[in-house]
Amino acid sequence: MSQGLRIYSYPQCGTCRKALQWLAQQGFSVAAGNLDLIDITTTPPSLAELKLAFNSLGRQRLFNTSGQSYRALGSAAVKAMDDAQALQALAADGKLIKRPFVITGAGAALVGFKQEEWQTALGA
Repeated sequence: MSQGLRIYSYPQCGTCRKALQWLAQQGFSVAAGNLDLIDITTTPPSLAELKLAFNSLGRQRLFNTSGQSYRALGSAAVKAMDDAQALQALAADGKLIKRPFVITGAGAALVGFKQEEWQTALGA
């Protein structure tokens, strides 16, 4: 529990709320000082954070394919982007990113909320 988390979420996102509730049960909270909570729509992850996630999780897992921003772009346009263009698009529009988006204190990236994956990554 010594590592902190930076979590990018969207207040209206049910998956984000579920993840935050689970994290609270594991002892992570803003009040405890081991969690930084950031609104992904107003402050998207940095290009460096996105590259970290891109390299460990792959391009496909980073995109919020059910979101309005993704639908507005169109899957064909996203598929036509090279990796650098995809990272730039993600950095420019937080709504394109699958959420919640987490960077752990150990430098690992998590997207979406899969409890088993999070337990392993966080040692919870």
